[in-house]
Amino acid sequence: MNVEASPLFDVATPFDLAMQERDAGALFVVNHSGGKDSQAMLIEVLRYVPAAQILVVHATLGEAEWPGALEHAQAQAEAAGCPFVVAQAVKTFFEMVEHRFKVRPGPNSPCWPSASNRQCTSDLKRGPIQREVRRYAKERGLLRIVGCMGLRAAESPRRAKASPWQLNADQSVAGRTWHEWLPIHDLSTPDVLRIVADASQELHPAYAMGNERLSCVFCIMASANDLRNGALHNPELYAKYVEIEKRTGYTMHMSRKSLEELTGVPA
Repeated sequence: MNVEASPLFDVATPFDLAMQERDAGALFVVNHSGGKDSQAMLIEVLRYVPAAQILVVHATLGEAEWPGALEHAQAQAEAAGCPFVVAQAVKTFFEMVEHRFKVRPGPNSPCWPSASNRQCTSDLKRGPIQREVRRYAKERGLLRIVGCMGLRAAESPRRAKASPWQLNADQSVAGRTWHEWLPIHDLSTPDVLRIVADASQELHPAYAMGNERLSCVFCIMASANDLRNGALHNPELYAKYVEIEKRTGYTMHMSRKSLEELTGVPA
């Protein structure tokens, strides 16, 4: 992480701006999926921000997420002395999919989320997290918030274009300022693994099984490798996804290939 201000025209870096918010007493909200990037991000944020100014939030996806992801995030937060909150949507992932199929069954309205319609992110993660953060901040009279996410430029061209620091205008209301910060945006995967190892922490067990990333067991953008791991280690959940694909006639993956094609694992 770059901790020095840019010498060119004294332009403040995202890190500088984050530290200004820290000194102003802002609440730093670490969004923790249970994955390696979230884990490394919390380690890094704790290097510069007191635990008393940090709230760790996990948006649970219930049975759709890797078993133990919530507990892994919670254990790291509690070990660091940070409060931990679980954000949960009023509907489940499968209820969302089934409802979309019921109300829009036509061939041009897939019931699964897609890269262009990330309803799983907006409805099941971002919305519930913001709700819990607003509640937590209101109870404590906090009017400055910095939302921290573990997105990295190396993950995709889209994420490479993401701004490491920006104002969340939608949530900056009623005297409250809310910024979004990507503390590990410029780090590589080896950097992330080194940070976790240097902190003498273990990754979620799914990585030892061979997973490259961790969130939903069957993500619409997951690699075939991760989908296969998910199928082999979560057979009942896999069968549920395959059944919905066959019943609705829609494939869940952005490749438009069925899970059985991608994994080579029969349900």
